Amino acid sequence: MDFAAFKEIIHGRRSIRKFTEQDVSVEDIEDIIDCARYAPSDTNSQTWEFVVVKNREKIKDIEAMTWDALNEKAAEAAANGFEKEGRLLTRSFGPYATAFSEAPVLIVCLATPYQSKFREKIFEPIRLVPDSVWEEEGIKSSCLAAQNLMLAAHAKGLATCPMTGPVLLASERLRKYLDIEPDKQINMVIALGYPKENPKKLPRKEVSEITRYVL
Repeated sequence: MDFAAFKEIIHGRRSIRKFTEQDVSVEDIEDIIDCARYAPSDTNSQTWEFVVVKNREKIKDIEAMTWDALNEKAAEAAANGFEKEGRLLTRSFGPYATAFSEAPVLIVCLATPYQSKFREKIFEPIRLVPDSVWEEEGIKSSCLAAQNLMLAAHAKGLATCPMTGPVLLASERLRKYLDIEPDKQINMVIALGYPKENPKKLPRKEVSEITRYVL
């Protein structure tokens, strides 16, 4: 494997919020999901699923329900004496939360319940951890798969942007709209398409700032 080429894929990926009108083929989508499914997961539980929305009108519907939830939250904030913060929510956070609206594809990443022979035969009988921990395990593995997906998309010349705005604000509306089962967690949405912008590389902390060796 050429490490320099692999490193360039990682360093070159950007979160893109503006997309061309070009469609993304089903073949390309399945290629990048094929890469996503090879992410590691706790005891190979593979706690991920992907809902692919290719209908632009439906993507606009998801944008609208996110804005509705934003405006409701802003109104609630104003009623509680936080009018300024409510305005900032819609003016500053709103465009970030709905930046998927022009993408030709929206991928909704789900975390499915963690199940394994270890949980069934050992963990559950002795009540190893609270049930909430298993929900966290599903999210962790789903996030690993999402990163694989975004790197694979970049390697194909496609662009992505991971967002949690609809999840934070309108998850129940999104769940109902896409008929997502109640035991599956909505992790994030990923906008997918061909890039219409080339944002600059943002600064990162130095390796020395984020690394500690125990010798």
